[in-house]
Amino acid sequence: MKEKKTIKVAFPHMGNVYVAWASALKKLGVEPYIPPMTCKRTLELGTKYSPDSICLPYKLILGNFLQAIEKDVDYVAMISSPGICRLGEYGQSIKNVLKDLGYESKYTELQLYDGFKGMYKFLTQLTGIKNPFILIKAINIAVRKMFVLDRIENLFSYYRAREITPLTAEKNYHKAISLILNADNIKELKQAEKEAVKEIKKTPIDKDREVVTVDITGEIFMVQDTFANQNIEKELGKMGVQTRRSLTVSGFIKDAIIPKWFKKGETHLERSFRMAKPYLMRDIGGDALESVSDVAYANEKGVDGIIHISPFTCMPEIMSQNIFPSMREDCKIPILTLIMDEQTGRAGYITRLEAFVDLMKRRKFIEKQKENSKASVN
Repeated sequence: MKEKKTIKVAFPHMGNVYVAWASALKKLGVEPYIPPMTCKRTLELGTKYSPDSICLPYKLILGNFLQAIEKDVDYVAMISSPGICRLGEYGQSIKNVLKDLGYESKYTELQLYDGFKGMYKFLTQLTGIKNPFILIKAINIAVRKMFVLDRIENLFSYYRAREITPLTAEKNYHKAISLILNADNIKELKQAEKEAVKEIKKTPIDKDREVVTVDITGEIFMVQDTFANQNIEKELGKMGVQTRRSLTVSGFIKDAIIPKWFKKGETHLERSFRMAKPYLMRDIGGDALESVSDVAYANEKGVDGIIHISPFTCMPEIMSQNIFPSMREDCKIPILTLIMDEQTGRAGYITRLEAFVDLMKRRKFIEKQKENSKASVN
């Protein structure tokens, strides 16, 4: 009797999303293929077969797929979305490219805003499994891992900004990610998170170091993907900056996947509609609404600065950047906008980051002097 072939599925990189997807697919008896970490060759491949003026995330995703297909995967899979964003057009364009190149790998996608039902349907079509208990287990481990990964990311950022020996926190962070990746069930995941936290806390730090805090917002792929944003958080960490991603995959999951009765507190999207309202009355596509609200939220929290990252030609993010000046009267927080593509030069990019960090440090120093002056008068 002929042995049934194991389906081999690849997802594009976007930060650490592969850790969660790999776990879900393994639970369903599918072999997850993790493409090589996004690099210069990925970008070259994607750019070569991309339409003119398409955004950087598309080029990198296509490059990931082409690298995966070289390893004979059965499916390349990603998310898609309706609405005012080119993400909804990625699918058809990628399918056309693969067909023109003569590749036999099938393309499949998960509709972003179909929620839990959409993910359930997507995995059923991909694997042929219809047992709800098996599918729910797979979805559960993937969702929980994504929340764990974002918690670990925030802890890592705290230690990286204060580490005594450069790159120590990063080394421990990679060990932590490996622990999360290898956890096969919820019990193991809970233990893995505890061990991951211990690994990161092994980093010797200077607790008295003066650090500045920065929120990072913008188009979600650019915020999450270290290659796309030229490892902005690592560069800021070297400068003594503690970062926090305003846009996270776990935040998206809470908005789009988790049923209402399981949600606790205000979601990111709910907060976005509330806090963006004085400046932007409705969703205009992409992550523009979230970006505008994130500026107001960071200002309210007393964060030292916020960085907005977007791919070149991304219309929703161009719109949000044009709204930022009108927020100045209410939001005094410094904002740095970065528009990036494959032509973005590293030297100029680092110079802009250094200047922005110097600005925040000066502002913080002046504010501290004012507070001390008031205290001495009283």
